[in-house]
Amino acid sequence: VGNAAFQQVQHDVWGAVLDSVYLHTKSRDFLPEVVWPILKRAVESAIENWRKPDRGIWEVRGEPQHFTSSKLMCWVACDRGARLAEMHGDLHLAREWQAKADEIKADILANGVDERGVFVQHYGAKALDASVLLIPLVRFLPPEDERVRATVLAIANELTVDGMVLRYRTDETDDGLRGEEGTFTICSFWLVSALCEIDELDRARELCEKLLSYASPLQLYAEEIDPRSGRHLGNFPQAFSHLALINAVMHVIHAEQGVTNKFNASSEP
Repeated sequence: VGNAAFQQVQHDVWGAVLDSVYLHTKSRDFLPEVVWPILKRAVESAIENWRKPDRGIWEVRGEPQHFTSSKLMCWVACDRGARLAEMHGDLHLAREWQAKADEIKADILANGVDERGVFVQHYGAKALDASVLLIPLVRFLPPEDERVRATVLAIANELTVDGMVLRYRTDETDDGLRGEEGTFTICSFWLVSALCEIDELDRARELCEKLLSYASPLQLYAEEIDPRSGRHLGNFPQAFSHLALINAVMHVIHAEQGVTNKFNASSEP
């Protein structure tokens, strides 16, 4: 009730679906034939819309923008679609979709990075956005890429309150909402994973332990956390928060064991 997002256009949705299906298909070595037409339409929708502005992952109420993370997830849709097409035996389609993924990637690298080498919220902006922490997690760029490291550290140092991650600075983002907000739980867990990716294990472990200390008596998490009081805010419990929690903890465990991380939702085949 009262959520205007149902009328919004968000271009990240196709990538999320394709990534999930790719994960499942890779682990089972099986893609149901009945699913393939649906996946094709999802990739085609990403290709049709990736150049258009949207409202982004955070459902902003301001003017549509060319959000970097939306372009990123359109890249995911095409990249995972190409991999699935190859598994399906459609090599022509796999090449076509991979070429489109390469085109989207080049566009992001040309327009989504500032003069510091940091990925920004949307094209033409200087503002940070926690959603670009997904860049190493979906394997858009390798973690040793200097732009990845610069972005993760910029968010860790500049987009946090007591170490907890804001999704963006409200005074820098036209989200159509009033007042301040808490730190976003999913974003803080994303940062744990991203810090592990760039070999900042001590910082990752420290943040992970802090986040675990904020769990409710039922070991559940809300959408947001007030870093000053520890109070949970917003939707409770939120599934996305717990998905990011699992990924973050597995990242820390693998990093401590010196294991190449294979738990990522989008690790290389």
